[in-house]
Amino acid sequence: MNHQGISEISFEETYSVPPEQTARALFSRLPHGSDYAQRLIECLATGYLVAVVESICIREMQRHVDATSEVVVGRTIELEHKGPIPPGSTLKLRGWVERLGQRSAKFRVQASDDHEVVCEGCVILVVAPRVSMESRIAAKVEALTTKSDRDPVDSAPGWCAPPESFRRRESQAS
Repeated sequence: MNHQGISEISFEETYSVPPEQTARALFSRLPHGSDYAQRLIECLATGYLVAVVESICIREMQRHVDATSEVVVGRTIELEHKGPIPPGSTLKLRGWVERLGQRSAKFRVQASDDHEVVCEGCVILVVAPRVSMESRIAAKVEALTTKSDRDPVDSAPGWCAPPESFRRRESQAS
């Protein structure tokens, strides 16, 4: 990881919003969203906005890592989607590295259309050893192919059990 290069990252570019990235289009493809997708507005889905912003930050950071031994991954994304962005709009995206850590960078980002600031926030990316990430993924893929009798979520490290009131409602429903 080239700390000097990453510390100097800033970008300004445009993005034209395609019609297939609206909330209506995205949610109509999701099993739990298809029932209400047509009632949504025809504007850029927040999920796509996050992906666009994150992808630009990752692209910029990848220019300063060794792709054979390191991979850039997202850790924290805090974006405020402040205004509607209809398809066909041109977004002006800008960002810069606000803080640099030992293996991470915090980007400050902003997106505007012709009328207003539609998004502001920060993206924190981490440079991880490629071998480590690949082995963690391989272990999870292996676990998927050899499922055990236990519930993998309930026994996962860091899992938070639902509140008692939720568990009572769940048991009453069955």
